[in-house]
Amino acid sequence: MASDEGDSLGGRLGRYARVGTSVGGLAVKLAGQRYLGFGLDRDKHAGELKAALGGLKGPLMKAAQLLATIPDALPPEYARELAQLQANAPAMGWAFVRRRMASELGPDWQAKFARFDKEASFAASLGQVHRASLHDGREVAAKLQYPDMSSALEADLNQLKVVFAIGQRFDPAIRTDEIHAEIANRLREELDYRREARHTALYRYMLRDESQVHVPGVVASHSTERLLTMDWLQGEPLLNWKTRSQEERDALAIAMFRAWYVPFYFYGAIHGDPHLGNYSVRPDGSVNLMDFGCIRIFPPRFVRGSIELYRALMTDDEARAVAAYEDWGFTGLSKEMVAILNRWAAFLYGPLMDDRSRRLTEGMAEGYGREMAQNVFGELRKMGGVRPPREFVFMDRAAIGLGSVFIHLRASINWHQLFEGLIDGFDVDALTARQDTALKEAGLA
Repeated sequence: MASDEGDSLGGRLGRYARVGTSVGGLAVKLAGQRYLGFGLDRDKHAGELKAALGGLKGPLMKAAQLLATIPDALPPEYARELAQLQANAPAMGWAFVRRRMASELGPDWQAKFARFDKEASFAASLGQVHRASLHDGREVAAKLQYPDMSSALEADLNQLKVVFAIGQRFDPAIRTDEIHAEIANRLREELDYRREARHTALYRYMLRDESQVHVPGVVASHSTERLLTMDWLQGEPLLNWKTRSQEERDALAIAMFRAWYVPFYFYGAIHGDPHLGNYSVRPDGSVNLMDFGCIRIFPPRFVRGSIELYRALMTDDEARAVAAYEDWGFTGLSKEMVAILNRWAAFLYGPLMDDRSRRLTEGMAEGYGREMAQNVFGELRKMGGVRPPREFVFMDRAAIGLGSVFIHLRASINWHQLFEGLIDGFDVDALTARQDTALKEAGLA
């Protein structure tokens, strides 16, 4: 069945007009500040930018939320405001849903379900989810993409450059060309639900031996490029577990840790969007992992670099640290830059290097991480800045998102032993072979 949408010229031009009016006016203010000497209240301007993007919803808002997690990609005033954006797009009405479903599954689409709830269970920036059941009794979630998202994405990616220009106007240490390229690639992938179905199959394969993690199965007969039907996984919000016993909270945190990092250290894959809406908890404390649109597959050398940097910090081996940064894709690092990056890395790896049970932020004042990042990148700025490899964008996103979960749960765990158990006996060639097999199994080779 042909889709009722696409990357149409009319759709894209309409999006340009809507987005350009909101964001373009803010860029004019920046131009005035730069060329005409007008004063600019950065806090006020950041609030205006958040208001403009929040009203737009869609891909640009999703990208803005991501930007807020990348140290110094934007000035702190802007990062603080954009971090507050929420994906609360209004759901499509039933008449609209019927037309969209007919365009994906044909005019008799309702006959393919025993039940299909008219009201959406969830509505987010790119689509909405309806609960339904099949004729064999299988409970499913039907994820339906909003119309004209291809046009919206291409228009928004151009306007994203304006958002970057705002940050670059204030001397950020990070050069943002690789960040923009990475965001563009991942968001384009997120609009392809057939690819997300393959990502889901990949995660079912990688986590097949993890009894505390559950991944939905996909119903291929009821899925298209813009409709994804999968098992409905029953669970409650993770924040409901904040009042559980320390033992229960710690067990949940370990399950979450393994859900994210078994795929990374064994297969070179990461779930790049670990926000609270993408998982739930079953009564037995096991985790439902959902939404596989934003998956990053890493070259095996990148995983090796992550482990080698940890080993270098543990043994104070500067040459090993330099090799690890090169594995990650950094080039042209001076001795001074390596020393500064090592300070940042020691902060990030700190809980993993401490062989005792502890909370993630033990001994740190609130906001210490961002303050540390600003100091580190401020020093790099003085040396001419550094261009991070594009793989860092979603690695940062995953680490920050998952870290916030552990903080919410007040988990007290021996992170060192947990991590050592994952990387014990690591071999880059073995990871390459496992990755190749997993990608073939999922149809992603």
